[in-house]
Order: sequence, then structure tokens, then C-alpha cells
Amino acid sequence: MDTLHTRNQMEMARNAHDVGSLNTLREAIASGEDQSALEETAKQFEAIFVQMMMKSMRKAQEAMADEDSPFNSQQVKFYRDMHDQQLAVDLSSNGGLGLADIIVKQLGQNNPDYTPASVIRADANLSSINRNTIEQVQSAQENMLSAAPTKAASAFKAPIAEDQQAFIQALYPHAQKAADQLGGDPKAIIAQAAVETGWGQYVIHDSNGTPSYNLFGIKADRNWQGKQAMVDTLEFSNGMPQKQKAAFRAYDSIGDAMQDYVSFLQSSPRYEKAVSESQNSHAYFEALQQAGYATDPAYADKLKSVYRGRTLNGFQPQAGKG
Repeated sequence: MDTLHTRNQMEMARNAHDVGSLNTLREAIASGEDQSALEETAKQFEAIFVQMMMKSMRKAQEAMADEDSPFNSQQVKFYRDMHDQQLAVDLSSNGGLGLADIIVKQLGQNNPDYTPASVIRADANLSSINRNTIEQVQSAQENMLSAAPTKAASAFKAPIAEDQQAFIQALYPHAQKAADQLGGDPKAIIAQAAVETGWGQYVIHDSNGTPSYNLFGIKADRNWQGKQAMVDTLEFSNGMPQKQKAAFRAYDSIGDAMQDYVSFLQSSPRYEKAVSESQNSHAYFEALQQAGYATDPAYADKLKSVYRGRTLNGFQPQAGKG
């Protein structure tokens, strides 16, 4: 077998998914005509070892990941495993851990002074293995785990206001700014926040007790880059309520929540009609429901009821506020 041709074929075997080139490598080993075949085989064994290490890292990562995360799907796992296999081959081909050199010395019998015991020094540290590479792998493992999407912290709902009056008072100045941008009534915006949060008594908090200030039930879709909280929610399907887990947007303040509410409506063609109807609060509520803002079939009626209610209509902004 031509040595140069054999070497080229073996280099092709470094593609983890090329079965044909791996067969060529096996034939080269069987022929015993080329020492480089042993070296390449040792690299393949090292790649297997590295792949096992990476697989262990991935399992630790998956254990920390949210079960509902799109990064935990079977399709993602399939292509990720293919990537890890090739990465393991590439690492071993570029020096790797040094295990390939040990295998060559042991099986090649070219070094009479070499014995398996000489791999480990008296101080129990590895001498023949590339310590820098091991540290790089360990660092990669730490980075993978730190970058892993962790399971959503256990969120809960709690009050952000003592009573209805305190809730309205806290929201009004921010609702006034939002209404100016939308061209509507600030009390209509507060009415929606009251329905979504039970007058501020059921606002999502994270596991540390920090409020999310999610006043309008806006979920954290794939376009949301900010903080979020996973919580149980009640959704209606075919008119029947169903309990589901969902990720909701989280904000640092009431003002941030109000501003995102305005941006959420103005940036979506879905709510274009609602924004255009903002000067008529009842029409605004109807347009929100028609656009699918909420799955509750009585959503618009609930908003109207609160908006017409004595509590909201009897509120007067304090002097110097709003």
C-alpha cells in the first residue's frame, strides 16, 4: 500500500462521520506497513475518550436545563452530538490530551524504557499527558455548565400594592405617559393591569421575592431578550380553562413594564386596530380581544367592567402627581 496514499486516507478518517475512511484506516493497521497507521489509530482512541468526557458534560448540562426549553429538543441534541463527535476528533488531531502518544509508545514497542507505570509520577500527577490541554477541557466544562440554560427558578405570585387605591396611585403617573403615547385613557390601561394582576395582588415574583412588575401578562417569546419568570397560568382552549406553565417577561420597575406594554402594542401589526381605537376605551378592549391578546372569551367584558367600576372612576390623582 502506497505510504502517501495511506496517510491521506487516514487523515480523512479524522471526520467522525466518514465511515468509509475509518475502514481504510482499519485496513492500514492490518497491513502493518505504515507506523503512521498506529499513530492515527491512537488519535481515534483518544477522540473516543474525549467524546465520552464531553458526553458527561452534556448530561450535566441537560440535568440543569428546563425540560420545555427549545434547546433541549431531540433535533437539537442530534446535531449537537454530531458536533461534539467531530470536535473530539479535531481536538485529538491537534495534540489533544497526549493520550495518543502514550498509546503509540505502549503498542509500538519503540521505547524499551517505557512502561505503563512511568505514566504516573510518584506524586500521582500525570507526566506524559498534556496538562495544559486537560486544564483547557476542564475550563470548557465549567464554561458549558455556566452557560447552560438553568431551570427556571420557582416563581410565585404576591402583592405589589396594599389595596386597590394604592395600586391605582402607583400606576397612574406611568399609565398617563403610556396613554399619551397610545392616544388613550390612562384609566383604561390601569383597568387592564387590574384584570391581569387582580389589582396588583397576584404579580409574579422570582424565587428571591423580587417582583417582575409584569402588569399585562406579556409572555417572554423568542424575541424577548430581558429577564423572565416561569409560572403557572390559566389558558382557555375551546372555551375550557387549562393550567399550563409559561415564561413571562420581567421588568425592573412599573415604568419599564408600562413602556414595554406600549412598545409591545405599537410594534405588532396584530394590535394595529387596537391602537387605532385607543381613544374609545370600549372599542380598544374589543380590538384587543379580537386580536387574541388573551384566550379568555370574556376578556373584553372584564376590562369594561373594571373600567366602568366605581373604584377606578372614583380615583383622583393626587396633586403634583400624574
